[in-house]
Amino acid sequence: MDPRLLDGKKLSQKIKDSIAEEIRQMVAAGKKPPKLATILVGNNPASETYVSMKVKACHSVGMLSEKIELPESTTTEELLKVIDRLNADPNTHGILLQHPCPHQIDERAAFDRISLQKDVDGVTTLSFGKLSMGVETFLPCTPYGMILLLREYGISPEGKQAAVVGRSPILGKPMAMLLTEMNATVTLCHSKTKGLEEIVRNADIVVGAVGKPEFVKASWIKPGAVLLDAGYNPGNVGDIEISKAKEISSYYTPVPGGVGPMTIAVLLLQTLYSAKDHFTPPLK
Repeated sequence: MDPRLLDGKKLSQKIKDSIAEEIRQMVAAGKKPPKLATILVGNNPASETYVSMKVKACHSVGMLSEKIELPESTTTEELLKVIDRLNADPNTHGILLQHPCPHQIDERAAFDRISLQKDVDGVTTLSFGKLSMGVETFLPCTPYGMILLLREYGISPEGKQAAVVGRSPILGKPMAMLLTEMNATVTLCHSKTKGLEEIVRNADIVVGAVGKPEFVKASWIKPGAVLLDAGYNPGNVGDIEISKAKEISSYYTPVPGGVGPMTIAVLLLQTLYSAKDHFTPPLK
């Protein structure tokens, strides 16, 4: 095993084992297991696969799941009624609306209809706002999964220079906020950033979250940098040229098997937190 490897498969299994044990104790005490509701609108094959993976993960830890499949022709109003029903159901602890929805749906309105207490995927504007203000809430799953990987391997961002390449509202932006909260100095970059190569070369922590295969080149990487690759592109490659860059890094996430497994583990973890009536604990 490469000592520089940040093993998301291993840590995600550790988290799921802990969740399963806690759920066993809840059931033994006469309580109902947590339940995650997943909503799939339309016939996107990739989305169907992702939802099936999440349902399977729920069952693997003893968590209940409700899979709601709506037709391609579903309107925004019809989808909002489904979300309202789930918000009102005391036995549903988490709601996940699978992205993307069909074009006729106002996706942002649908996401924002999810109750803050059930937004275990961390996708609402209210959750984002609370995160930006340092207020406890549920966190976007992929960024929080990367933070847990850093913690597991004893890597502190404090005082470090970090470059986050990608600015999506559920990945790059929240990751920059979380690293800032942990006292890193963060440069939030994107594909149009001027001088990107130089910014990355000065970074102790590099996050690839731009959605372009091997966009961040190995030649840009500072020796000893920590590489967190949240990308997954055709050919089983991420957003960082990991195959070459890993040789000069101090730690790196593989693709696949690094960040991906952590995303689902965090989804289950935050559903458990919701069932226990609290948000994700603060980072400090």
